[in-house]
Amino acid sequence: MTAESETHYTFGSLERFTFGQRIVIRVLGFVFYLLVRLIGATIRFETRGIERFDEVAAAGKIPIYCFWHDRIVSGTYYFRDRGIIVLSSSSFDSEYTARCIQRFGFGIIKGSSTRGGVQALVNMIRMMKQGYAMAFTADGPKGPRYVAKAGPVLLAKKTGNPLVPFVFECMRFRTIKSWDRLQIPLPFTRTVVIVGEPIYVDAKADDAEIEAKQAEFQASLDSLVAAGERWRLNGGQFAD
Repeated sequence: MTAESETHYTFGSLERFTFGQRIVIRVLGFVFYLLVRLIGATIRFETRGIERFDEVAAAGKIPIYCFWHDRIVSGTYYFRDRGIIVLSSSSFDSEYTARCIQRFGFGIIKGSSTRGGVQALVNMIRMMKQGYAMAFTADGPKGPRYVAKAGPVLLAKKTGNPLVPFVFECMRFRTIKSWDRLQIPLPFTRTVVIVGEPIYVDAKADDAEIEAKQAEFQASLDSLVAAGERWRLNGGQFAD
């Protein structure tokens, strides 16, 4: 691990926050880590299409992990300790979330669609060239819910690595009143991980091609959510 990459796996500075905010960030980051750890350890994960990650690796590429923000609890636990780097905003809420997921072995690059987005993309391109996988909550950090942002498609174009969309569907969960209606898995629930087909974006893609890939990306995530819902409503069984 280089000095540059190591910074992504260590907690960021809190000097821009007030003393009270620093305490809240530290406490919530640890509390959320414990909650995700405890719940995640009880989840019974099943997979469908997980071999697509192996296919990407066999092609000499690195996956760009893409999923919806409301599935972040299941996703954080399942993909823990793989060194994946996640895009996170610089907001107060995102700071304690970042500290939570860093405890699970994820790296963090700061940026968003509104502030620091260009620099964040440059940093992600550079880290992918060093061999690090990237991850996006495709509609994060503040929505609109289930509307995919353009960042993942642009990263795929610049690096030659494919988008790999996936979804977590829990048989039993609760939602909270947040913009994304965050799903909190109930202990001991069955959860299926459904992985979609990798989406490649040509390095020479023009605006029309990028728009088409964006639509493909959106459609893939939408279809995965629908497949997960069918699995849940069918008692944890796939129709085919």
